Amino acid sequence: MAERTVAEQMITVLRQAGVERIYGVVGDSLNPVVDAIRRTDGAIEWVHVRNEEAGAFAAAAEAEITGRLAVCAGSCGPGNTHLIQGLYDAHRSRVPVLGLASHIPSAQIGTGFFQETHPERVFVDCSSYCEMIGTPSQMPRVLRTAIQHALGERGVSVVAFPGDVAALPVAGPTGTSAFLTEHATPIPPDAQVTALAELINAANRVAIFAGAGVRGAHAEVMQLADTVKAPVGHSLRGKEWIQFDNPYDVGMSGLLGYGACHQALHEADLVLLLGTDFPYDSFLPGRNTVQIDHDATRLGRRTPLELAVHGDVRATLRAVLPLLKPRQDRSFLDDMLRRHGSALEKVVGAYTKNIEHHTPIHPEYVASVLDDVAADDAVFTVDTGMNNVWAARYLTPNGRRRVIGSFLHGSMANALPHAIGSQLANPERQVVALCGDGGIGMLMGELLTVAKYRKRMPLKAVVFNNGALGMIKLEMMVSGYPEFEIDNGKVDYAAIAAACGIHSVRVTDPKKLRGALTEALAAPGPALVDVVTDPNALSLPPTITAAQLKGFALAAGRTVLDGGVGRMIDLARSNLRNIPRP
Repeated sequence: MAERTVAEQMITVLRQAGVERIYGVVGDSLNPVVDAIRRTDGAIEWVHVRNEEAGAFAAAAEAEITGRLAVCAGSCGPGNTHLIQGLYDAHRSRVPVLGLASHIPSAQIGTGFFQETHPERVFVDCSSYCEMIGTPSQMPRVLRTAIQHALGERGVSVVAFPGDVAALPVAGPTGTSAFLTEHATPIPPDAQVTALAELINAANRVAIFAGAGVRGAHAEVMQLADTVKAPVGHSLRGKEWIQFDNPYDVGMSGLLGYGACHQALHEADLVLLLGTDFPYDSFLPGRNTVQIDHDATRLGRRTPLELAVHGDVRATLRAVLPLLKPRQDRSFLDDMLRRHGSALEKVVGAYTKNIEHHTPIHPEYVASVLDDVAADDAVFTVDTGMNNVWAARYLTPNGRRRVIGSFLHGSMANALPHAIGSQLANPERQVVALCGDGGIGMLMGELLTVAKYRKRMPLKAVVFNNGALGMIKLEMMVSGYPEFEIDNGKVDYAAIAAACGIHSVRVTDPKKLRGALTEALAAPGPALVDVVTDPNALSLPPTITAAQLKGFALAAGRTVLDGGVGRMIDLARSNLRNIPRP
């Protein structure tokens, strides 16, 4: 069918780009687009969320899971400004999302009309492409350009358009166009590879710090670590890609850190940053550092470098490995493995002794049991705050599980909408949202979205309900402020979910926890488990200075536990058994 309106042209172009659904709230200036979806055979699905912010988060998660373009939309004024949190999250996570921001009638722009904003300005900071379609003749070219920007730069594009323009007749044929389906692999220049090999060969003690950019390079990183006998640490975003099957693992650095990663980085002669844009520079040694990244703009922006290598991590390691001299001396590696094991052994007892009898329930115990009963290919979505800690310490990666959170933007309330997008994109896969009570309270209306699509959305939400803004409480304590207005109240989220028609259970007895989680995960539709947890579960990261504490007003506060490490203690013990005996 030939497209008659600009809105119909939009839908055709989105279908050509492989888009399957749009997340949003219908209404007002967006109605021409929504009606074009209704009238187009085999068109894109409209997913009715309760807040456009949740729609943007859902799109971000879909793009994260699939690698394909995902779309969200908002009507003029407050409709599209709600999108901004989720779009910031998607843009900083480098996932391809397109935001459709409809605008007030074109004749009224600039008059202070009802709901007038300037979307072409509002979204500039959270996108790589943001343009307004003001006439039909700009279509479909501007939309295709926006899509290519989102796919090519792995980020957000926003197209704004007055609702009346979307309803106008088309100015020309839509035609067809190919869109990017696979990225080229950046190969480092030979000179950089040679210089990298020389630095590694000259160093007596090499440490590796891996981020999300090591995805697909697990085997190469393990070969590098074996060749030069290097301990391997990771960031939170790198955890899922590097920690599994890793006999060189020494944990994680940063305020969520544990084990010997911090010591390894600071005692090494050479630190290799692999595919990481780790923002907390105070945890980096600030010297003797090489960085490898496919994005040249990231090189050196966190720490001074001895060498900057522009290339894909996997391609770079494959190029440099033949140039490296195999090392026999394991003393640095073994020392760090022993320290790592000792650190975990020291703290694990405090969170395992009588834990099944402790009330309120230890949140660590909840995460540990969840990790045990969840599927081997589960997708976990994690709320910002203390749940980041539980994910870092207790969710065991295996190369198939995914862990998604607002790890760079740090927005609250992301877990449930992230789960919505993850589940619709992967209907046969187990999706589990680790929700804080503060997070789920902020976007609680999305329980109605889950209920509406219950037949296609069997996601599970586990609420860590400590009745407080736990991370904020810790921030106040660290800064010397008395806690104030952090109380969320004693809310029964299971009752709320039940009122929405969702299978739910409230757990206050730790002996009933495993059964409740197992039953919820096996339920055919959506389920919510509301667990009343201990609000006083807090401690320190393994290494921290006064300056780091002061500087962590950047993001969170002194939030990381000195205890509780889940199955990582078993990994550390296994690695220690592999140390050659004299």
